[in-house]
Amino acid sequence: MVKRIFFKLLVLSLGISSTANAISLDWTGGYRFEWTEVDRPSLGTPGQRKAYGLNYLYLSPQIIATDGVNIYSRFDVLNSSEYPSSQLGTIWGSNTNAQGAAASQNQGTTSIQVSQLYLTVNQEYGALLVGRTPFEFGLGMSYSAGKNPFDHWYDTRDMVAYKIVVDDWFFMPMMGRKQSSGFGQGGAISSLAFQLQYENKESKTNLGVLHETLSASASAVQYTTQQETAYGATGGGRDMKTTQTSFTFGREFTSFGFQMEAGFRSGETGLVNNNESINQNGYGIASEFYIPRDDGKWDWKLKLGMATGDDASSNDFGSFAFNRNYDVAMLMFNHRLGQRDFLNTDVNREENAALNVGNSADDESISNAIYAAPSATYAWSDRLDLRNTVVYGQLMNVQNTVDSSKDLGLEWDIELIYKPSERFQWVNQLGLLFPGAAFKNGSDDLESAFTYGFATKAAISF
Repeated sequence: MVKRIFFKLLVLSLGISSTANAISLDWTGGYRFEWTEVDRPSLGTPGQRKAYGLNYLYLSPQIIATDGVNIYSRFDVLNSSEYPSSQLGTIWGSNTNAQGAAASQNQGTTSIQVSQLYLTVNQEYGALLVGRTPFEFGLGMSYSAGKNPFDHWYDTRDMVAYKIVVDDWFFMPMMGRKQSSGFGQGGAISSLAFQLQYENKESKTNLGVLHETLSASASAVQYTTQQETAYGATGGGRDMKTTQTSFTFGREFTSFGFQMEAGFRSGETGLVNNNESINQNGYGIASEFYIPRDDGKWDWKLKLGMATGDDASSNDFGSFAFNRNYDVAMLMFNHRLGQRDFLNTDVNREENAALNVGNSADDESISNAIYAAPSATYAWSDRLDLRNTVVYGQLMNVQNTVDSSKDLGLEWDIELIYKPSERFQWVNQLGLLFPGAAFKNGSDDLESAFTYGFATKAAISF
């Protein structure tokens, strides 16, 4: 009833006339609150302890304009000023009246942001898609739309795509832009992509490939100073053209299942080192093997994967980074750790360069590493699960070649998951990290002390 009244008022305010059976409006959304503490993310002195809360809400209205024609959008409420292109949420206690916060009567206000707006036209053998759309593939190793309730990041594209469906196959060519400087021609970062996917619900098999090419003129390639330093560049001024090809394959049997994804990235970055072009040349692989619970009390999962790192002796940049939504541990590969950029991820940071190991969110990703993460979940009751995960990691390439170790150490995560309904869950996490010798950086002999973290978070969808 409230939705109908709201929509009628909206239609009247816009001066639009329509019949009740020609158009309708539906809403979905979600709310999330989190509290996170990490005792010693620097693994040294000072410890740079982190303790922060996050508060976030999103609303997704769907307008059914006519049969087969739908308009989707997404509004993000209480957004992060430190990570503007995210769904992290605002920091609990953040006050826009900061200079007079002691005497202020409220927390100030924040603006509502629109992160998605796109049109779909459904036809018998396919669908047309136009606008700013969510973008994802496979396990979410490279592209993730951030649909899980505790995902802090998302991928979107301004694009035009047409999905052609034939039986269990679909083919979707896509054309879009990641950046455009204005109304004039040029100054854009363009995207050309296609996805070919096979999905069979009876055999529970999926197989797919996604290929994307990004190209831009030199004037549109605008790296931050931090990114240029991470690439080892002495300058820019050249055209950019990079490609990524991703493959996914999965199969589920009666008592066992697996899903795999691999991504290969190459091309010209547009940067130079002493007048020699810096090219990308890296790849990553993620795999998940699982034994479902069925009628028992236990379910098991094993995550294995790797991502190449940069070789300092080569002019090319060989590091590959996973999407930040793909997590294997609470601390490792999720929060920045140690006193160096051991994982070669500074090249992917588009946020404020002032953020560091002690005042950043969980903005780390898997890169320059190999990992193994077995986990076991016990059904304590119908609503309560207890999960234990052990994570081991190693570097692919070290920074300091003098007596350096590749051992990133061992982490033990304990999770208590309460799910009174399908739409609501409350998760409590404890992470214990025993850092390896890699954080010492060889002859630099940096500190690598034990640390731990705690998080409690709740999410509800509607």
